[in-house]
Amino acid sequence: MKNITIINLVFFCLTSCIVHSQTTPNILSTTAQQPYPKALVDYSDFKNLVLEIEKQRENRLVSLDVFLKMSQEKNTVILDSRSDFRYNRKHLKGAIHLDFTDFTQENLNKLIPDPNTIILIYCNNNFNGDQIDFTSKVVLPIKTSETPTIKNSKPVMLALNIPTYINLYGYGYKNVYELDELVNVNDPRIKFEGTEIKVNP
Repeated sequence: MKNITIINLVFFCLTSCIVHSQTTPNILSTTAQQPYPKALVDYSDFKNLVLEIEKQRENRLVSLDVFLKMSQEKNTVILDSRSDFRYNRKHLKGAIHLDFTDFTQENLNKLIPDPNTIILIYCNNNFNGDQIDFTSKVVLPIKTSETPTIKNSKPVMLALNIPTYINLYGYGYKNVYELDELVNVNDPRIKFEGTEIKVNP
């Protein structure tokens, strides 16, 4: 009698395990497949935009002399898309500002109503000699204990000019020109404005 009870108990445990193993995956898969609203993100849209403007951008890279000459023309603006903090501290004289994180169709239309406006852009990576207000956006190869030697590695530039150019184009501003020169902040050809600029009495 005792043996029968033990056999029944073992059979019950095995049956429970089998049922559990068959039902659990269904519950998990059902949970994982629950529909949810997708984020307003489309990698394909961005990739297609990059491919579309790649050749155009090559012809819109200009030297500082050309940049400054163009800035004097009608219906032309210099746009600084760095943070409010950086812009307020130091920016090219005459530059208007919209933080890249605030780029929307509405905000850009308020700032630059005419989509045919010539827009000149620059970023931190266009200037050297001031790593406080124009800190270079770059990833340097790092030597660690896991990678004692780094081969075929080079710095990766993450300049704000690139996403600024792409987004302006995507929002309908096709006349964008980008400063291509690395300029020393003490270059006499340029003037800065901002809270960190000392004004001679």
